[in-house]
Order: sequence, then structure tokens, then C-alpha cells
Amino acid sequence: MTAQALAERLEVSVRTIYRDVESLHAAGIPLYGDAGPRGGYQLLDGYRTRLTGLTPDEAESLFLAGLPGPAAELGLGAVVTAAQLKLMAALPEELRDRAGRIQQRFHLDAPSWYRDQDPVPHLPAVADAVWNEHALQIRYRRWKAPQEVDRRLEPYGLVVKAGRWYLVARSGEQVRTYRVSQILRLRPLPERFTRPEDFDLVAYWQGHLAEFEARLRWGQAVVRLSPDGLRRLADLMTPGVVTAARASAEPADAEGWTRVTVPIESIGHAVGEFLRLGADAEVISPPELRERVLTAAEQVALLYRAGHIGNSIFPT
Repeated sequence: MTAQALAERLEVSVRTIYRDVESLHAAGIPLYGDAGPRGGYQLLDGYRTRLTGLTPDEAESLFLAGLPGPAAELGLGAVVTAAQLKLMAALPEELRDRAGRIQQRFHLDAPSWYRDQDPVPHLPAVADAVWNEHALQIRYRRWKAPQEVDRRLEPYGLVVKAGRWYLVARSGEQVRTYRVSQILRLRPLPERFTRPEDFDLVAYWQGHLAEFEARLRWGQAVVRLSPDGLRRLADLMTPGVVTAARASAEPADAEGWTRVTVPIESIGHAVGEFLRLGADAEVISPPELRERVLTAAEQVALLYRAGHIGNSIFPT
């Protein structure tokens, strides 16, 4: 069959057929094509594929691949459940038992601790625009002024990070990232766009995270950490700070304290971060940060020495 005939039969674009054929080749499917007016795509004679060809590891991995929360937010919760039931029914009994044990023993919960889940009422419409390559007109809330802006977007892909959905889309000449929960209003536009063939969503997202981390951490601080402070660092700080601390850690001194150099976002932000470590951290530099931490600690001590509890005053 020609690419055009396949596209009409499957109700997709010819470009989608070309992309899917490349994916089938990569998966080892013996599909080949002949050019010319009488050409087209054809499977190698006699080729068949069956679910019984799955290895035990492949069958088990399929039941770890789906996240029920994000699927439900996309409106696909029932679809995912139905697909898993059909897959389970088609597997041989041995593989069915192994896959069932995976579901009973492993549960993937993507959102982070201590964080409410973002409301994403516009997510299904965004996902539909991503899939069908339709432009969007949105009203968006951002952190800087003016806080509410209007944007025409060409949506390239969706990413779920720590339970939060992000839209990667072209706006004007730039590809940007938008938090889906911050979309206030959305209107699908009639015009369609062509997603660049060479756009790699995973590569873009990894680059975006690296750029965000570099932009977030503009300075450095030298800090002494007690043995407990060094252990608690991984629970209280971001992975970038923890990695930098471990890489720069000097040999412990006679008291067991370790000097490290870590990136900081700002002086004000760093004060709160290091105060979380209490007496297990001493800021050495920069001098402004050391002075700010000292002032904050003195204010906390003064508050507690005053003995104020609500409207009552207790003797110290």
C-alpha cells in the first residue's frame, strides 16, 4: 500500500505514516518500501507478531509503564484500564501471573510530598491540540508583571514532572514551557501547524531543566557542616546543592565538621535554606549571607527569650 492509501485508511497524515514506518523499522518489523508510481510499503511475506512472543521481562514492564494519575487527568483512565485488561487476557497463563504480581507489588505515585496536586481543567483540550497539531489561544498567568498575558501557541508536547503538567509550545519564534495549571482560559484555533520533524521533546526538556538550574543558582556559599548536617543535606536541599556539596567536600576537621561550597539562588533565599539546618551549619562566606543568617538567628533567639505565647507573657 502507498503512504497516501495508508493515511486515508488510518485517518492520519502522510507525514504520520512516514514517521510510523521509521518506528516500525527501528522495532525490527520487516517492512520495506518501493519507490515509483507502482511502489508502496509491504510486509515481508509470512511475517506475523503475537503477544505470546513477549518475554517475561517485557510483559512485566508493560504493567509498570502506565501512571494511572496522569492517564486519568488526560481523560484516559478508563482506556488504560481497558487496555491492561485486554493485554492480561491475551497473555499466556504464566506471563499473566507474573504481570499480576507486578500490579500487586508495585505502585507508582508521581507527585512530590507536601504538595497539593495542580488543578488542570484545560489539560484534555491541550492534549488534543498537541495530538492533532492545532494552534491554541490562551490567557496565561505568569510570575512576572504583567501577570496575565495572551499567547498564541503551537503545542509540541506535554511533560509531567513531579505530578505537575507542563506544555512545550512555540510562541512566535521561540519554544517555551508553560505550566498547564496556570492557563486561565483556552480557545482552540481552526488553523493547524506542522510540528518540526527534528524536534525532540526529551532532549528539549533535559536542556530546559539544565538551563533552569543554571539560571536559578547564580552565586556560591562556603559552609561548614556537622556530621549530622552533612547527612541531613539530602533531605533538605535540592539535588544540585547536594551534588555540589559532595563534590567540593574537604576532609573533616578535628571536630568532624566538613567545609563545602554550594550554589545559592539569592542571599535572601539562602538564609532560609541554611537556617533549616539549625546549629548543624555555619556559613563562612559570602560575608553578607553570614551576617544575614546571624541576624535571623539572633531574632529567633530574642523571640523565644521574651517568653511571648500568643497574647500572654510568661517569665523566662
